[in-house]
Amino acid sequence: MKNQIETALRSIQDGIEMLKLLFPGKEFTMDGRLVGDIGEALVEKHYDVRLYDRLVPVHDGETTDGRKVQIKATFKNRLTFTKTPDFYLGIKLSNDGTFEEIYNGPGKVISDHYSHRKGVGEKQLSFPTKRLKALSLKVSASDRIPKKG
Repeated sequence: MKNQIETALRSIQDGIEMLKLLFPGKEFTMDGRLVGDIGEALVEKHYDVRLYDRLVPVHDGETTDGRKVQIKATFKNRLTFTKTPDFYLGIKLSNDGTFEEIYNGPGKVISDHYSHRKGVGEKQLSFPTKRLKALSLKVSASDRIPKKG
């Protein structure tokens, strides 16, 4: 059993080292940032978003036209939301490395929709991906973060 755990952890660490080579600006630490860093790297690769090279409150990067974006990722059926960002891009990751766009648009749409919930815009809350996806359908194309080429 001990050898199996060591082998499994080594495999995870090898994967993390590969991700670091592909996306040198991200840490991919297993202690809580791994999923978020993977999500940010995927968004930067597939959308018109350049990640900040340091931690910035509320936003993770911005588009070429200056729109500030917060990126959230999950493997589950809920995404977190704390302070209302200018734009919010939430994705659901799959074990095979693919992802599904859940929400793409102004953060205000989410905070307005959930304004009845205590703590919206003040503390971290989580919302069902199904509901966020439905909200995203109402966002106009001009209010979305565009995908690359």
